[in-house]
Amino acid sequence: MGTKRKKSEATSTPSELSEEAPARPNRTLLGWKSPLEAVINKKEPSVFRNKEKVLVLCSRRIAYRYRHLMMDIVSLLPHCKKDNKVESKENKGATLNELVELRNCSSCLFFECRKQKDLYLWMAKCPSGPSVKFLVNAVHTMEELKLTGNHLKGSRPILTFSSDFDLQPHWQLLKEIMTQIFCTPKDHRKTKPFFDHVFVFSIVDNHIWFRNYQVSVPHHGTEKIERGGLDKMTLIEVGPRFCLNPIKIFSASFTGQTLYENPLYVSPNQVRAAEKRKKAGKYANKIKAKQRRKMHELSNQLEPDEFADMWNE
Repeated sequence: MGTKRKKSEATSTPSELSEEAPARPNRTLLGWKSPLEAVINKKEPSVFRNKEKVLVLCSRRIAYRYRHLMMDIVSLLPHCKKDNKVESKENKGATLNELVELRNCSSCLFFECRKQKDLYLWMAKCPSGPSVKFLVNAVHTMEELKLTGNHLKGSRPILTFSSDFDLQPHWQLLKEIMTQIFCTPKDHRKTKPFFDHVFVFSIVDNHIWFRNYQVSVPHHGTEKIERGGLDKMTLIEVGPRFCLNPIKIFSASFTGQTLYENPLYVSPNQVRAAEKRKKAGKYANKIKAKQRRKMHELSNQLEPDEFADMWNE
C-alpha cells in the first residue's frame, strides 16, 4: 500500500497559486483575448478631428434667384446638409436650433426672403452662438454669369481674407465664423484631398464681397508640375457673386444679446419709401405747375381777335 504524504509535501496554499498562475485573458465576443494582444492592439491617443457640418435651408416663398444662389452654395460646401423650407416667423430661432440638433450639425446658413424682394442671410453657430444677420445684395448665380472657370466638385477651398478683417473686433468675429462655416474639414467623406479653388472675402465700403476663383496651372497632359512653375498659376472666376451687409451680431443662436449693430445700415423698406416720396414730389410739382399755368392764363387774357370768325361765314 502506498504511504501517506507528509504535511510538508502538501500542495501549496491558494494564495501561492494565485501569485504564480498567469493572468486570465479577457473574454470578448470573438473569443479569449490575451494581455499581449491587448497591448499590441491598444489604440494611440485620439487626435482632434474637425467634424464641422453645416445645415443650409431657406424660408418659404423665396424668389427663384435667391433659391439658385442657395443651391450654388450647397454645391460648393460638401460638408453641408440641405433641409426643407421653414416658415419665417418670430419663433423661427427655436425651430432652426431643433433642426440643427436633429441633423447633427454644428452651424447653420438660413436664407430668409421677405416681400419677394429682400434676402437676409443668417450665419449661426448652434446651439450656443454667436449668430450674424446679413442683408444680401448684388446677387449673381453661376447660371446667370456663365463664367469660364471650373473646379472639381467636393474639393477643399483656400479661404483668403483682406487685411481689413483684422482692424476691428466685429470684423475679427465675422472672419472666425465664416472660416468655421466655409472651411471644408480635411477628413470628410465627401471631400477630395486637394485644393483647386479659392474663396475670397474682401471688405469694401463696410460690405463683405464674396468671389470664387479656380486655381489654374498650365501643364501638358499627365506631366507633373515643377515647383518652379507654380508662379505661373492664374485665377479664373467661377461664381457665384454676392455682397453681405452686416446688420447685427447676437450672442446666442438666432437670439440673445446684441453684440454689434451696424450704424450705417439702412433698411430696404426705408429706401423704397424714400423713392416713393421722391416720385410723389414730382407729381405734386406737376400739379402745382398746371395750377400756376391756369392762373397765369386767367390773369393775362388775350384781346379778342377781329379776324377770328372771318372764315366761318
